Amino acid sequence: MNNLCRHLATLFLIASAVGCSHSNRPIIHDGTPNQPPANIASIPDATPKIEPITRAGNPPTYTVLGKHYRLMDSGKGYVERGIASWYGTKFHGRKTSNGEEYDMYAMTAAHKTIPIPAYLRVTNLKNHRSIIVRVNDRGPFHSNRIIDLSYTAAAKLDILKTGTGFVEIKAIDPTAPPPKRENIKSIQKAGITDEIYLQIGAFGQHANALKLSQQIHDSKVAFVRIKTENGKIGPLYRVQIGPLESTDEVDDLIQRLIQFGVTKTHLIVKPKI
Repeated sequence: MNNLCRHLATLFLIASAVGCSHSNRPIIHDGTPNQPPANIASIPDATPKIEPITRAGNPPTYTVLGKHYRLMDSGKGYVERGIASWYGTKFHGRKTSNGEEYDMYAMTAAHKTIPIPAYLRVTNLKNHRSIIVRVNDRGPFHSNRIIDLSYTAAAKLDILKTGTGFVEIKAIDPTAPPPKRENIKSIQKAGITDEIYLQIGAFGQHANALKLSQQIHDSKVAFVRIKTENGKIGPLYRVQIGPLESTDEVDDLIQRLIQFGVTKTHLIVKPKI
C-alpha cells in the first residue's frame, strides 16, 4: 500500500509542481473494502485504446517529498521489473492526478513517470498471473516501489494479503496487435520461477567490488556474490545480495544496509535457468 502523503502530493504537484512533506488532514488508514464484490476475478482488464495525453498530471518535472521526478518522453518500449504495491479504500472516490475519480474496483494504476493515460501489462513474477491496467495517477512515492495498483488489480495478481509483490511492467502500444500469451502459459506449466537479487554496487575494478562484498559478508547482513559481466570498456563486477524470497525481505535488507552506508540499491529480477 502507499504512504500517507502520496495522493495529497499529487494534487499539489498538478497545480504547482510542488509536493508536500506533511499534512494537517487526519490520518485515515488504507485498506480493503468491508464487502468486496464476489466477482473480482471476473472484472475485465483495461482495454488499450488510443488516448490523448492529458494536461493534468503530466508536468515535465515535479517534486514530491524532496525527490525530483522527470516524465518520460514516451512510454514506448518501456519495461521494468521491481516491487508493486496497491491502494484501496483510503483513496476511493478521490481525484487522481489527471483529474479522474479513483475507483478501487477499476483496473487502474499509478506510476511516477510514464505519460498518462497509459496502458501497462503487469505480470506477477511469482505466480505469473498477468493483467492489463490503465495508468491515470502518480505514485507510488516509496523509493522501492515501481507501480501502485488498484484494489482489483492487486486482487487479480494475488498480492492483496502480502501488500506487495515482485512484478514486471511493460508498456502497451494501443496501435499494435495484442501479444500472444503462450509464453506465460508455458512458464506456468513448467513451474519456472525467478531469482531476485539486490544489487548494491557495480565496479570496473575487481578490488573495489571485493572490498564491498567483504564488508557485507563480515557484517553477516546477508549472502553476497560478485557477478562478472563484459562491459563496453572491460569487465564489470556487480555486487549482489540474494537470492531473496519476498518484498518484506527486500525492505528489511535495504534498511539494514543503510547502517553500513549503502544507500543506492537496484532490484534485479531474472528468470532462473
